[in-house]
Amino acid sequence: MENHDLHHEFVEYDQLIHDLKISDNHFRRLFDEYHKVNKDIYRLESNEVYTDKELNELRSKRLHLKDDLYNILKERS
Repeated sequence: MENHDLHHEFVEYDQLIHDLKISDNHFRRLFDEYHKVNKDIYRLESNEVYTDKELNELRSKRLHLKDDLYNILKERS
């Protein structure tokens, strides 16, 4: 299982991620939601008690959140 933490995914934006979590409510909400979904995926994969549909839906949601967050980071950098 890979680490999909945003600080690992976007190392080059580490400081900006930190700054936006403090200053931008929308970014912080997306960030928090991303990490919640990421934890849910990790929990499911660790327990191996899940349906493919359930896991795929969570992965899709995580991907969309990651795209949204990345777009904000690109825009603000």
